Amino acid sequence: MPQGFDILIRKALVIDGTGAERYAADVGVSGDRIAAIGNLAGARGETEIDATGLILAPGFIDSHTHDDRILLSAGDMTAKVSQGVTTVVGGNCGISLAPMPEPVRKPVTPPLDLLDETGDWYRYRTFADYLSALEEQPAATNSAMLVGHTTLRAIAMDDLNRAATPAEIAAMQALVEEAMQAGAIGVSTGLAYPPAQAATTEEVIEVCRPMAAHDGLYATHMRDEGDHTMESLEESFRIASEVGVQLLISHHKLAGVNNHAGRSKPWPDRQADEGAARLS
Repeated sequence: MPQGFDILIRKALVIDGTGAERYAADVGVSGDRIAAIGNLAGARGETEIDATGLILAPGFIDSHTHDDRILLSAGDMTAKVSQGVTTVVGGNCGISLAPMPEPVRKPVTPPLDLLDETGDWYRYRTFADYLSALEEQPAATNSAMLVGHTTLRAIAMDDLNRAATPAEIAAMQALVEEAMQAGAIGVSTGLAYPPAQAATTEEVIEVCRPMAAHDGLYATHMRDEGDHTMESLEESFRIASEVGVQLLISHHKLAGVNNHAGRSKPWPDRQADEGAARLS
């Protein structure tokens, strides 16, 4: 009696994600699990797929997205699944759709409008409410969500052009704790954007402290990716170190004409060296 599977993928070129070299194989699927990988020439499947010349790989993780709303408003996630993405990480750059205990101010302050220009989707009072909505209306991709520091500032503060007060920091800490208990994977910041530029390093450290007990992740669109990249990196390292969590630099690049030759030392020192060379 031939071995049977619900789905049998034949003659695929398998890249299994372990780092091993690609190899030719058949893959048998039973239910929602891979049941066998290898030479399954004698097996049969209720559905059989000829993958000759095609690569079969685990789904890709899109680790930096702003899919917070799309997961709910366009749950088929065509733009992602059509490229093999099966998991997205949202809530990046300090912007998350929740929590929003009061209606978002309109017009929606950039960069919060990146998730929803109308503000209508900022409807989830708590992070738990938002995650419940994702569970009740599952999207085609899995998701892992960060809670955004800029969103928290918009909730807790009446003026985003200054550092937070101790009372405002305490309010944001409570929201971080709620989000982490609900299932957030960490806190993100967008210190390059105006609503968070006035936040001090100390503010960010204190706001993030509650996630340490939950083994959270600190993900940052740091303050500067040009002439002051090194200072921004040091700030990012300090925040993660003092909170006691892992760090993710969301956009690790070096921009600007001043940096086209690279940065072996801080730009002002290199500029001075080049000026001295020209004088000599």
